[in-house]
Amino acid sequence: MTKVLETRGLTKEFGRLVAVDDVNVEIDSDEITSIIGPNGAGKTTFYNLLAGQYEPTEGSVHIRPRDGDELVETTGKPPYEINRLGLSRAFQINNVFEGLSVIDNVRIARISRDERTLDVRSLARDDEELTERAHEILELTNLQDVADEECANLSHGDVRKVEIAVALGTDPSVVLLDEPTAGMNPSETDRMVELVRELDETTDTTFVLTEHDMDVVLGISDRILVLDNGELIARGTPDEVMADERVRKAYLGIDEDAEGPTGPTEVDGGEEA
Repeated sequence: MTKVLETRGLTKEFGRLVAVDDVNVEIDSDEITSIIGPNGAGKTTFYNLLAGQYEPTEGSVHIRPRDGDELVETTGKPPYEINRLGLSRAFQINNVFEGLSVIDNVRIARISRDERTLDVRSLARDDEELTERAHEILELTNLQDVADEECANLSHGDVRKVEIAVALGTDPSVVLLDEPTAGMNPSETDRMVELVRELDETTDTTFVLTEHDMDVVLGISDRILVLDNGELIARGTPDEVMADERVRKAYLGIDEDAEGPTGPTEVDGGEEA
């Protein structure tokens, strides 16, 4: 078991609002980890701290680079440097180049991991090794049949797969998935869960996700972290977390001391503090 991501006393304040409060987590390479919590729990802020969109008020973030054995501190580094070190993110809102083909999106992701610029599409297409790796990623994500399709013409489910392919294009050690099944019908959701599981088993990449669908969370997670009001209130296996009284009260709205549920709280996946 190898630790690939760690936060130490991670805190983010917006004025008097403490959005993330002294959070200490360790993510292991052989586990799919889900981060859950009621709306406003701090999940989006936590992701933004990991990826470098926000700088913490206190504490630090450490990741294992794609080519390294030791954790490296990334606190204060810009997102592109953190990405090159090995942390990639797939957003809830589709974040691909819709006017480009699927394989061009992956090619550009591949070339962005280096410090080359110029006309990235032309340069990427002339690089046989890069193109070969792009095709390998499309095979992994079941997108080879639509490799030359513009992303604007794809189904919602396929676009979400392209986002994962793009994230994999930078050879990450860790991928943050933000609501990967949002907007999907049940069959698309099942295929996405199966895909993430397969990628976890067949690649060296570790997956961390936020997700509002508890069936997905319980079906895909090896470990769950629970945030509430910016604090980490529970961690453990799905069974351990779902049996935790604080989780049942904060997330599921079940008060063990009351006569019945206080009303379930659903995560809506939107931006939060």
